[in-house]
Amino acid sequence: MTQPTRRQLANAIRFLAADAVETAKSGHPGMPMGMADIAEVLWNDYHRHNPNNPQWFNRDRFVLSNGHGSMLQYALLHLSGYDLPIEQLKAFRQLGSHTAGHPERHETPGVETTTGPLGQGFANAVGFALAEKLLAQRFNRPELEIVDHRTWVFMGDGCLMEGISHEAASLAGTWGLHKLVCFWDDNHISIDGNTEGWFTDNTPERFEAYGWNVVRGVDGHDPESIKAGIEAALSQDGKPTLICCRTTIGFGSPNKSGKESSHGAPLGKDELEATRKALDWNYGPFEIPEEIYAGWRAGGTGTLRQAEWEQQFDKYAAQYPAEAAELTRRSHGDLPADFVAKADAYIAQVAAEGQTIASRKASQLAIEAFAPLLPEIVGGSADLAHSNLTLWKGSKSVATDDANANYVYYGVREFGMTAIANGLALHGGFIPFDATFLVFSDYARNAVRMSALIPAHAIHVYTHDSIGLGEDGPTHQPVEHLASLRYIPNNDVWRPCDAVESAVSWKAAITRQDGPSCLVFSRQNLPHQPRDAEQIAQIERGGYVLADAAGTPDVILIATGSEVSLATEAKAQLDAAGLKTRVVSMPSTDVFLRQDAAYRESVLPNAVRKRVAIEAGVTGFWRQFVGLDGAVIGIDTFGASAPADKLYQHFGITTAHVVEAAKAL
Repeated sequence: MTQPTRRQLANAIRFLAADAVETAKSGHPGMPMGMADIAEVLWNDYHRHNPNNPQWFNRDRFVLSNGHGSMLQYALLHLSGYDLPIEQLKAFRQLGSHTAGHPERHETPGVETTTGPLGQGFANAVGFALAEKLLAQRFNRPELEIVDHRTWVFMGDGCLMEGISHEAASLAGTWGLHKLVCFWDDNHISIDGNTEGWFTDNTPERFEAYGWNVVRGVDGHDPESIKAGIEAALSQDGKPTLICCRTTIGFGSPNKSGKESSHGAPLGKDELEATRKALDWNYGPFEIPEEIYAGWRAGGTGTLRQAEWEQQFDKYAAQYPAEAAELTRRSHGDLPADFVAKADAYIAQVAAEGQTIASRKASQLAIEAFAPLLPEIVGGSADLAHSNLTLWKGSKSVATDDANANYVYYGVREFGMTAIANGLALHGGFIPFDATFLVFSDYARNAVRMSALIPAHAIHVYTHDSIGLGEDGPTHQPVEHLASLRYIPNNDVWRPCDAVESAVSWKAAITRQDGPSCLVFSRQNLPHQPRDAEQIAQIERGGYVLADAAGTPDVILIATGSEVSLATEAKAQLDAAGLKTRVVSMPSTDVFLRQDAAYRESVLPNAVRKRVAIEAGVTGFWRQFVGLDGAVIGIDTFGASAPADKLYQHFGITTAHVVEAAKAL
């Protein structure tokens, strides 16, 4: 073979994808075959990356939002020289491989975010682009632009049908994220067939209305047309760009191109051979000629790009040593060396003050204390800043060009907000938190699940955590939400009972780097609970003995949040009645269950079977702690509209009811 043509380079993607799907007997060959030409131009001519160091900080980010076409990304990574050998492509969709059915960040080098739920990769990419904007504002100097990279996104019709695409695109336009470039795979096909019956939006005009630059009429199979589209994107400043690429799904397949039959199933042995003939690809399954590999390999160029950037960074560090040190620390995900000590000092101060305040207010005070220590904190709320209490004195909107911009007014966009926060976290350099009412975590739920799956170091703040919010009624009163969030694997849920536990929950969420945390706070005031230094230290273990009896307890009361005060009040009455009572505060069941068996036994001894759990939510979750022979006081119906104290009486979540349940065991 002489110098390979662009079509031959693209065909390498097509046949690696089709062969892998055929071998796995499942997968999606159509999109990789349809977008291969776009990918070839982008990755060979524009995408700045280093296969020898996938974590190079100033690399461009590439996001495959239409993640079902994962073999496109795996083929790109393999051909470009990432640590993804051909054996991994042959093991596509198999247990233990690094080539899962949808791209997974923690499995595959070069994958920036886990995608598959359509539209979320696009929203993550908005978070990536926002992160680049904010870091550039903070660290760049006119002569030294050390933060300078783009975010490239592939997305399909399905991504654009999802509501989250509207939320994320609107914000990207508002923020003017001009280094965000998205390629729309306009092939008119989804699983159910031609989209003319369910996707007739004028997508270009829609994105122009959001404030985007739109490049229309790109032939997704013509390299020159694709290059012209990208150049048009790069030539403008101030707006994100949507490049509209007309493509044919399953390109090259004689009988399945342009049809839904190529979307989500193998082409079949005979059709795959016919496609080889049609595209003049005279090589067997997974066979790539050396000339093709040579045309793709990007390791040398990537290493050179990184070396040039490092030289520039050395100049920057010489002139701006403090800023260089901060950027290096933040890009590595390291906290300031003194953060934990200062956080502990603040927690001790809160304990000494002993305020009776709503835990949402305690949360705001913790943000006020911790944010000045952490320039990487970037917060936000879904149009509820003054209810969630997420603003602090140093808050500055990201919609400005302020060097210290750190607060996102997301508007009423819970799903987009959460997915964008995931992108901010994954980019590096930030610890994001987002906020809404707990009941509206339902809107955000799949993005919260993705936080845990990816995993992303994002903090999700949810206030108005129970029927205790009162008169707004059952539409706004969460009942099943705490249990639902706790059932997400790798998702730490905290529901603190007072200002001290609130501060500790914030510290725990900030220092946890292997996944997200959900911090759940009350609207109503919560009384301070007295503790000694050992008890304060044990809060970080998720559950601890808050108040104990002399000797082995007769009964254990387990409670969270606003119901802890009911447990301590009930203890006084039960002790007086001759029942030795222990109160266990369990702000995070997830963290408590990760503790060693000896510690868990010291808090909840197996020998003590008389147990009552108290939480203003569904009761079934607590059976794992109290057993079938224990009691749970909670609420298994929807709430009602009334003042909070009337609701607690009405639903039987009272001190008297706790005492009655304990005595009945």
